[in-house]
Amino acid sequence: MTSKTKRVIVSRIVLTLCVISAIFGIAFLFWILFVLLYKGFFALNLDIFLHNAAPTGVEGGGLKNALIGQVMLVSFASIIGIPIGILAGTFLSEYGQKNKIANIIRDISDIMMSSPSIVIGAFIYAILVHPVGHFSGWAGIAALVVIMIPIVLRVTDDMLLLVPQTQREAAAALGAPRYKVIIGVVYRGAKIGILTGALLSIARVSGETAPLLFTSFNNNFFSTDLNAPVSSLTVTMFNYATSPYADWQSLGWAAAFLLSVFVLGINIIGRLIIKKRR
Repeated sequence: MTSKTKRVIVSRIVLTLCVISAIFGIAFLFWILFVLLYKGFFALNLDIFLHNAAPTGVEGGGLKNALIGQVMLVSFASIIGIPIGILAGTFLSEYGQKNKIANIIRDISDIMMSSPSIVIGAFIYAILVHPVGHFSGWAGIAALVVIMIPIVLRVTDDMLLLVPQTQREAAAALGAPRYKVIIGVVYRGAKIGILTGALLSIARVSGETAPLLFTSFNNNFFSTDLNAPVSSLTVTMFNYATSPYADWQSLGWAAAFLLSVFVLGINIIGRLIIKKRR
């Protein structure tokens, strides 16, 4: 057997193993999605959006408090985290290209992006929950902000670096100050990428459960007071899915379906924006 024949045989074996592995992984993925969509879709009803969670042992109830709480947490986290991430990414790209501190910030940002969210939740618990003595919505928002900032920062930094330097130089040659060059030229050239990064960060924090268990905890009643525990869709889904009651488990599937549809929608929007850009 020649060496060429051996290489062909090894190549075909590796290719076959790769195809089998891909089919195996995709089959499990579609199985999970099918079960989620099947059980979640048929668990949906109008009461889920109109009624709050029912007490233990009482049939019925909905997820209105959890839905509104989730929207509050993600909205406030986005309002705080996205601008900070964009400004930090702007500093790294426009003012810190040859700065050692900027490189350190990039490394820290990469570490934060890969760190488990439960670690961030424990950190926020130690500095915002334990000293105060109670859970709060603001603590949950802070945990989500800490998760969002590194994502937006890195995406903004990368997108701004893709803007040609000649455009900056042309704007500066026309007499535009540095801040106007950034706002009018650099941001305009990278706006699609920055928007995509913001959407991806929203999709990331929308499905977080562990940090909210340490910070905002949960609330079985309708409440918009962010100084107290606030209900969230992810924590409610976790509690209902692990409960022994069939009606709560059904609501857990419905919550999982709604959350999956939202995250999937955000990702689809981001990909459509990228496709339009291309």
